[in-house]
Amino acid sequence: MGKRYWLVALVAFAAALAAVLVARTWLAPAPPVENEVHALLHDRLTLDAGQKQRIADLEVAFAQRKAALDAEMRADNQRLAAAIAAEHGYGPRVAQAVDRSHQAMGELQKETLKHIFAMRGVLRPDQAALFDAAVVKALTQPAG
Repeated sequence: MGKRYWLVALVAFAAALAAVLVARTWLAPAPPVENEVHALLHDRLTLDAGQKQRIADLEVAFAQRKAALDAEMRADNQRLAAAIAAEHGYGPRVAQAVDRSHQAMGELQKETLKHIFAMRGVLRPDQAALFDAAVVKALTQPAG
């Protein structure tokens, strides 16, 4: 009977972990805003040398902040896995781990938006209008 219990617990844990990974990967992907905006900045706008340098500096700073938040989200995943292993269901530790991971995801979204607005601040008004249109398009186009 003990072996059977542990087998059921292991299968339940694996299913819960798989559900979390699927949700993080497919159901809550990072918004495509960055890709659209960066393509516009680097391929379609004519930036002068000063603009290119200021944007490059902003991208380096953002990459560092993003790496730190990505590491925090990986740690959150580990805490969530440990909570699932301990509770074998949606208990208080799992709920707390989920809430904590949402905080990190929200912080990444805020940092991404701050980065986008900082890059916008480097642009001339005519460039900013194209930039704004690309951001709106990226945020409103259907996924897929």
